[in-house]
Amino acid sequence: MNGRTWAVFIVIVVAVIGGMVYMARQDKLDVSDVGKDKAAGVLAAEDRNGNIEEHVLGKKDAKVIVVEYGDYQCPGCSTAAPKAKAVAEKYKDNVALIFRNFPIATIHPNARAAAAAAEAAGFQGKFWEMHDLIYANQDTWSQASTNDRTEIFLGYARQIGLKEEQFKEELSDARITKKINFDVAIARTQGVTGTPTFYINGELVEATNDADYLENAVKEALKKAGVEVKEEAAQTPTE
Repeated sequence: MNGRTWAVFIVIVVAVIGGMVYMARQDKLDVSDVGKDKAAGVLAAEDRNGNIEEHVLGKKDAKVIVVEYGDYQCPGCSTAAPKAKAVAEKYKDNVALIFRNFPIATIHPNARAAAAAAEAAGFQGKFWEMHDLIYANQDTWSQASTNDRTEIFLGYARQIGLKEEQFKEELSDARITKKINFDVAIARTQGVTGTPTFYINGELVEATNDADYLENAVKEALKKAGVEVKEEAAQTPTE
């Protein structure tokens, strides 16, 4: 192999080993007390998750709780995330959306750093704003080097009005590491293996080719909860 081939090979090996070490660390985090029913709702802030509150869009006691496990570098997630938010906002009186991190380091080496950026923004009350920017600009940072991606995330921090120095310092905050590790551990106990993965009131949502599969599942859950759902009239094509 020539020098360039060796360099690529080494990068791949390091990424795979790093991912294996990362996943092994999740196994050491005991979340056996968080069963299916508990994971279906808003989890309390505690030491294991860095005392970071769940990121909830909507009412915490909503009749329908959608839990999204996402990876910021996952192309499918960048499509699904805004749709999930739109559904939560459309049915906001009865639906809440919870976002939990599930970065897959073996194939998405920048996903964990992106998750840290969103969590750091959360310390200043701007989690969802950063969440949205990161997904909307996935192509910009997903293949960036460590230094470049940090500068990109700092640019997003300025864009949404964060205190830049505080944000930069908190990117490596131990509380964020705990939060991400906790989210991953919870996901694994629920059987999550890929992203995006959605649960509605604790039940796995089977993804289909239908672009509206998540909204359809939410509507079914609302009906089960006794909430009247007005069906939108089909539009007649104009000639």
